[in-house]
Amino acid sequence: MKLHELRAVEGATKNRKRRGRGTATGQGKTGGRGMNGQKSRSGGGVRPGFEGGQMPLYRRIPKRGFTNIWRKEYEIVNVEALNRFEAGTVITPELLIEEGMVKQVKDGIKILGNGNLEKALTVQAQKFTKSALEKIEAAGGKAQVI
Repeated sequence: MKLHELRAVEGATKNRKRRGRGTATGQGKTGGRGMNGQKSRSGGGVRPGFEGGQMPLYRRIPKRGFTNIWRKEYEIVNVEALNRFEAGTVITPELLIEEGMVKQVKDGIKILGNGNLEKALTVQAQKFTKSALEKIEAAGGKAQVI
């Protein structure tokens, strides 16, 4: 079978409803919208979540918590992932983006201590966990806070 020989199985595709094409079609005149009302008009209808004037669900439920507008979002990288670099490499946020380990740096990079590090590396980041610092230094590397 070749690409140009492909065909849909009979009955797999259905013609769309052609509304407002005469009374004989069964969808003529009003086009399945009924006689009157907001939904029958062009451009008519209500917004999502509208409940006919009743207090909508999103306003009935209680509010909880708050949004901290000074929150910092760090991209995280585990120590284990740094094993892909050669020994003696200086790892910067730019290098991590270039390697595709981090998509975009918002407020910085945080190095977590998950896994083991087998190479001596100089890691430059905004934050380090205690276990990450210990593992980097135990492997003979340096951790520099930017």
